[in-house]
Amino acid sequence: MPVADEILASLTWEPNQPPPALPRQERLRRIRHSASHIMAQAVRELFPTVQLAIGPPIDNGFYYDMELPRSLTDADLPEIEKRMRKIAARDPQFFRAHLDRPRAAALFEEWNQAYKLELIAGIHDAEVSLYKQDRFIDLCAGPHVARGGVCGHFKLLSLAGAYWRGDEHNAMLQRIYGTAWETEEELAEYLQFLEDSKARDHRRLGTQLDLFSFHPWSAGCAFWHPRGVILRDTLIEMSRQLHRDAGYVEILNPVIYRKEMFETSGHWDHFRENMFLIQDEDAKPGAQPEMALKPMNCPDTMLYFKSRQHSYRDLPLRIAERQLLHRNEAVGTLHGLMRARVFSQDDAHIFVHEDQIQEEIVRILELLKTIYAIFGLRYTVTLSTKPDKAMGEPELWEKAEAALRQALDAQGLAFAVDAGGGAFYGPKIDVMVHDSMGRQWQCGTFQLDFNLPRRFELEFTGADNEPHTPIAIHRALFGSLERFLGIVLEHFAGAMPTWLAPVQAIVLPIAEAQNESARELAAQLRAAGIRAEAAAAESKIGYRIRDAEMHKIPYMLVLGKREAADGTVSVRTYQEKDRGSLSRAAVIDEIQRKSRERTLDVTVKDYTQLFRTEAATVSEPAY
Repeated sequence: MPVADEILASLTWEPNQPPPALPRQERLRRIRHSASHIMAQAVRELFPTVQLAIGPPIDNGFYYDMELPRSLTDADLPEIEKRMRKIAARDPQFFRAHLDRPRAAALFEEWNQAYKLELIAGIHDAEVSLYKQDRFIDLCAGPHVARGGVCGHFKLLSLAGAYWRGDEHNAMLQRIYGTAWETEEELAEYLQFLEDSKARDHRRLGTQLDLFSFHPWSAGCAFWHPRGVILRDTLIEMSRQLHRDAGYVEILNPVIYRKEMFETSGHWDHFRENMFLIQDEDAKPGAQPEMALKPMNCPDTMLYFKSRQHSYRDLPLRIAERQLLHRNEAVGTLHGLMRARVFSQDDAHIFVHEDQIQEEIVRILELLKTIYAIFGLRYTVTLSTKPDKAMGEPELWEKAEAALRQALDAQGLAFAVDAGGGAFYGPKIDVMVHDSMGRQWQCGTFQLDFNLPRRFELEFTGADNEPHTPIAIHRALFGSLERFLGIVLEHFAGAMPTWLAPVQAIVLPIAEAQNESARELAAQLRAAGIRAEAAAAESKIGYRIRDAEMHKIPYMLVLGKREAADGTVSVRTYQEKDRGSLSRAAVIDEIQRKSRERTLDVTVKDYTQLFRTEAATVSEPAY
């Protein structure tokens, strides 16, 4: 009797029984993990000599790494899917068994499964667990579903190479990626999401909308085209106006500083590897760099505060700056506008005395709420506390963290805690934006800092006529302006609200005879403060309408012989399509009102519900 048969005959297989009520994300995790086993079973039916490695669930799907007698191609995926569907249709029950490590090794050695043997050798427990469905048995810690029928809503997505254990010195395995969901409707929505994600990629939209482009020689930084500059400037002007109304003043500082400033701030010790260092022209050969491009606005804002004397009556002093920043990010981490080496922030530093902290944090939270509401963005907050490599006295950290907690509690905001996630000079509140694609982005942040003002020896004269050290609140609401624009482009699928669109209206004459009238109307719109262009009748009107829609221009104003004569336009909008004939005055009033009120007049497909993570309820199915 073969060793494997003897071992299997001695096992007690227990039906897998998950808890009766699980959160949705845990149900999906089990479905995806079990789908990876079903996929491995299907592959083994097609390739009996396959050597299996690992097959875990991942975000929104699963994969399995394996060594096969030949390379797979995309043409193999439909046949693997077909076999998977047959297996799932049988609704196989999942069973679990335990056995000691030596017998497990003997089992997989007889089956010629070298990768499983290596995994067993790395397990320190006395026993390992096996799962089986039908006659397929795999080394696995679980968890899994009770029956395979719930894994039927799946799709195999792609193939890739993967080094065993992620080490390029090991064998290259073949990886099959797939996705699985609870219902066919969710699967269809996710597949549409994948297509949408490609179309919404901000780098693709930047080219399509003629906003920006990239070139290898720019080291991952964007070239802003005229329309992109308008988009960027419109966002900055909105920010400036809101900050002026909120009592901020704006400064503009240099971008190059000697190392003494960064030594004083602590960045030379804590952040130097991420800085672009610069050597003086007259430095001796082999000398270390003595200057750097600034990676943040904090230290030089301290210098600005120190440029004149301050009284307690000056506080809170709210100082904004939008200077370009430079960080030496690793090449592999660069990603369009989302992560670049040159960027700007809607940065501000607020100098306060201790009894002003709570009120000022509340003001920041209110401004944050106002700005994000303009874009229809949801958000959550996280309190990030003292990191291991922190600067300053422990009691100052405790005081700063307590102040931020009290401010969040006072606003009734639920928040998570990221233990050890603070900046090296102070704790912070990080704001995670939730976009229409179900993703989260860290954008806004504000940090309470008792340390930098002390290191820079900042002072203000108190009501007691004695010198006191201010407290600094570092804050950004967009975060990186470029990153925020990338997020918003993908959130809106490139179709910006009218107030933000680089071109708000385009005039489209039907025939050459209306070209001059179209130019006059465009000039009239521009005189009214509307960003307008005219597209001469050099091609068919249908082509020019499609081109305007491809560029996602909010208003398309069609001008024919009748409209040119009676002072009307045929209005077509990107969101509502054909709206019929309107007077020119009505169109101007409408666009001006939307610009003035920053109307959120766009709708996009929102995938938030697909990626929801709510807890299970009694009415939800249990697996």
